[in-house]
Amino acid sequence: MSSIDKSLSGHDIIQELGKRFAQYRKRMKMTQKQVAEQSGLSVFTISGFENGSQTGISLASYIRLLRALDLVELMDQALPELTESPREAYYKSLKKHSENNKYNN
Repeated sequence: MSSIDKSLSGHDIIQELGKRFAQYRKRMKMTQKQVAEQSGLSVFTISGFENGSQTGISLASYIRLLRALDLVELMDQALPELTESPREAYYKSLKKHSENNKYNN
């Protein structure tokens, strides 16, 4: 699967996510009805998301769909937790060093 083109509009990105979701669902041999039962969303909503006619899906609904396919951990790839930057580490070490010198003097 290719990366989503960053120049796409939000509407187009949601359409692409819907297509991808359909591919995952089909590969997992699940029907839209089964996903609806698992997610609590309607077949109409799932169908609209997958075919691109319903691009106003909420983040909460998207997470419910991912959860239905046991893919919610993929959300971490969309916005991974930030690690400490080298600058932050440097300033933290300076502060720690400064505090240690206070107590040693």
